[in-house]
Order: sequence, then C-alpha cells, then structure tokens
Amino acid sequence: MIKAIIGLGNPGKQYKNTRHNVGFMVVDIVAFLLKCPKKEKECCFSKIIECKEHDVLLVKPQTFMNNSGIAVKNLLEDYNLTPQEILVVYDDLDLPLGSIRLRKSGSSGGHRGVKSIIENIKTENFPRLKIGIGRPQHKSQVADYVLSPFNKDEKLLVEKVINEAGKCLLNVLKYGVDKSLDSCNKKLI
Repeated sequence: MIKAIIGLGNPGKQYKNTRHNVGFMVVDIVAFLLKCPKKEKECCFSKIIECKEHDVLLVKPQTFMNNSGIAVKNLLEDYNLTPQEILVVYDDLDLPLGSIRLRKSGSSGGHRGVKSIIENIKTENFPRLKIGIGRPQHKSQVADYVLSPFNKDEKLLVEKVINEAGKCLLNVLKYGVDKSLDSCNKKLI
C-alpha cells in the first residue's frame, strides 16, 4: 500500500515550470484531486501535505534534484515507511513527451535524483511513475533542456499528461501498483 507520493523537482520559483519539475506538478494535481488541505508542513528536507483522509503523504523534496535521496531517506525514517510504501514521480528523458510509465522497481536509468534515492535508501525496489519529457538533440544540451520550461506548443500536452498522471496515482492509491500497471502505462500523443 502506497503511503507517500514523492514528486521530484527543484525548489525555487525559477524552476517552477521546468521539465525537471514535473514530479512537483503531479504531486500538486494529486493534492487537488484528493481535495487535500493546502497547508504544507516542512519536515525531512521536504514540503509535505498530510492528506489524512486518504492516509497518504504528498511530498516535494527541497534538497534539489541531485540530492533527493537525502530527503527520501529522512522521510522513510521519520514516518517509519518502507521503500515499497513510497512512490516516486519524476521526469524521464528516455520517454517521449506525452508518455507515462508506472514501474514497481528498477535502476536509476541515469536520472540523478533517482540515483541519489537508490544510494541513500540502499535499494532500487520502490515504485515509480516516469513522466516522459523527451530528449534534446545533443547530449551536451541535457542540463539546459531539463531546466527549461515547456514551450508553448508542448504546454497543452503537458497539462493532459499531468492530469492523466494524477488519475493514475488515484488508481494506485485505491487498487495498488500491480493492478494499476496496465491502466497507467500510456502515450497521449
């Protein structure tokens, strides 16, 4: 049973609408869909909404992407959670924009935020929801690409993806990861 949804991103207004912050965007839509209280508490190097009515924590680590594991490790310790009780939401360069992929576990796939989590909690065995953001033409452009906002043409699709990811996570909370895999894995193009 999932007890915490952790969206990865970077704190600060300058990063708010960037590709790297889709995890934060998904956590926000889940809070809206569940009608959770808007009050965020600061704990475990994170901003946390305790959605008690649904017995779930909605978490946005504030350690910056590459150090996400510090926040996640603290969350697990402070709330006495296992890695299988969290679900991490993050951007994925290897999935095309418009894609959503739910997985029960796996490697970091080169994502530094996920790598930090794996290193800090000492396991790859935690569920995750990957949000495709596509890849720039040249490898040298990756850092600028993930820290850039979605362009005008992409924004409508991104809104649909964020909403679909939110619905997927409601299914996960209700039915579990295993029963949600087929319905959550989709491409919205």
